[in-house]
Amino acid sequence: MTKKLFIAMVMGLGFALTALPAPADYVYVQLAPPAAVYETVPARPHPGYVWVGGYYRWYGGKYVWVHGRYVQHAGSWCGGHWRHTANRGWYWTDGRWC
Repeated sequence: MTKKLFIAMVMGLGFALTALPAPADYVYVQLAPPAAVYETVPARPHPGYVWVGGYYRWYGGKYVWVHGRYVQHAGSWCGGHWRHTANRGWYWTDGRWC
């Protein structure tokens, strides 16, 4: 194998590894989250504000409700949610701008 080919292979491997997503650090909970709290969405305070709905977060060994709020942003919010795996339990996936 030539030196140039070897260098190209090593660089290609390096680029491929940087493209892989980093593993997420999830906290797994064995207790299912309660049903979401119904929140009345207040009137939008100003144009350009988007409602980010409330959610339960795991804190101090229990679920704690985090109230929804308006944030200034020119996009749409895809809310976070709890996911379940059969062998590890429940984990939270953050919301994002979509």
